[in-house]
Amino acid sequence: MKVELKRVNDAVHFEASAPSSTVKVHIDGSPEIGGQGLGVRPMEMVLMALASCSSLDLVSILKKQKQALKDFSVSVVGERREQLPPVFTKIHMHFTLTGDIDPDKADRAADLAVKKYCSVHDMLVAGGVEITYAIEIVK
Repeated sequence: MKVELKRVNDAVHFEASAPSSTVKVHIDGSPEIGGQGLGVRPMEMVLMALASCSSLDLVSILKKQKQALKDFSVSVVGERREQLPPVFTKIHMHFTLTGDIDPDKADRAADLAVKKYCSVHDMLVAGGVEITYAIEIVK
């Protein structure tokens, strides 16, 4: 696996790419270091990586379970320590599933997706991050 990162401006705006896609991801720093709001911040990308890693598998498992998933979203909140470096200490994910979903199947799917199949979860937990999640089913 490989990614490329190129500086876009004279500040701290970067563009990332990977051979697996033609899509470019824009990354920027905080205003304190010259960021101009032209991309997501690196630690936000960590939360996005956890959310997407878990969600890809969760949606796939629900599909295999023949659940009628009409819509899906996840909100992720991370808490960081104050000392340097300000790494995450706790992360909570809130999955919202819309459709005719069996709650027991959703719980099992989420447990597998987050704790068994998501490599981002495992890396963060190995680093001491406490990760929790909740599931909300909307009919």
